[in-house]
Amino acid sequence: MSTATASTTVEDVVQRRRGDLIELSHSIHAEPELAFDEHRSCAKTQALVAERGFEIMAAAGGLDTAFRAEYGSGSLVVGICAEYDALPGIGHACGHNIIAASAVGAALALADVADELNLTVVLLGTPAEEAGGGKALMLDAGLFDDIAATVMLHAGPLDIARARSLALSQVAVVYSGREAHAAVAPYLGLNAADAIAVSQVAIGLLRQQFAPGQMAHGIVTDGGQATNVIPARAEMEYTMRANDAWSLRELEGRMGDCFRAGAVATGCEFDVRATEPSYLELTPDQWLADTFRAEMVRMGRSPVAVEIEAALPLGSTDMGNVTQVMPGIHPIVGIDAGGASIHQPGFAAAAAGPSADKAVVEGAIMLARTVVALAETPAERDRVLRLKADRA
Repeated sequence: MSTATASTTVEDVVQRRRGDLIELSHSIHAEPELAFDEHRSCAKTQALVAERGFEIMAAAGGLDTAFRAEYGSGSLVVGICAEYDALPGIGHACGHNIIAASAVGAALALADVADELNLTVVLLGTPAEEAGGGKALMLDAGLFDDIAATVMLHAGPLDIARARSLALSQVAVVYSGREAHAAVAPYLGLNAADAIAVSQVAIGLLRQQFAPGQMAHGIVTDGGQATNVIPARAEMEYTMRANDAWSLRELEGRMGDCFRAGAVATGCEFDVRATEPSYLELTPDQWLADTFRAEMVRMGRSPVAVEIEAALPLGSTDMGNVTQVMPGIHPIVGIDAGGASIHQPGFAAAAAGPSADKAVVEGAIMLARTVVALAETPAERDRVLRLKADRA
């Protein structure tokens, strides 16, 4: 089968299944579920590929809401990541329903050409992207070991072919002091809430020396229970981000000094623990990104210029961990959200609207055609297979 024929076939499959894919997107959107609790969304995402004959591994890697669905027996194994977790309070304001439905569409389409392209298609249901690092956990569990390249997409306000992201780590910091009556004998206490205040002042002053790309943002999760009691326990959570893992490690060291400063100044004890796996920076594969860009243009989209991509503000994703191991892409497919950006209520509303439905269908087509191009371009197919062999 030629590339032109296979590319036409996968597009036709997606168009035939557009109603099913849009229904899936809307159904996930209507029942938002948080990280590691996406039981309904996980089941919905598996259903269409199970009907198509994909072999399903449920609770993959010991994660109740992860799965791995496989079709074909070709030498080139390509992964497609589906996400389906929502955000607290604002539902699918990151559009993960679009991610899931487009991934399913691409998987269904590629199944129709898997034999002809000597391809194995793996749809990965990856939970807890917003918090918890599902892909990092699945990598550690070996669920990506046989995969040569991985693709997925994300919705956003713009079309971005070569989207990047920041490395991230998140910690909880607990200060332990001593209670005392705040009026009768405050001098007998060790104020854990004050330890947080000192630490936050130190972090605020440190920001002047942050390297480009370094960020820190946090919340207080426990600041005491009564105003007339010196709090013996206080807790905060901080997220740290940087352009790459090396810069993140440097930032973590300096932030650790700020956490320690709060304890030293107040006489409290303190404990720092990671709340989730670190997210590594997203490093898209250049050839796959260029191929996806060409597909965007072919579909009548206008991806931002290459020189603008590097200047756009970045978040973080556990897909970054995948791209540090193998070639992969995580492009942004634009939807009309009325000026809202991701993680805003307006974006949640738009994620089940007409432009989101268009993104599901076109996104599935673009992902599938990108994989077809990889499978049918000998030099690139050989390249990703060599890289996979080097990992073994």
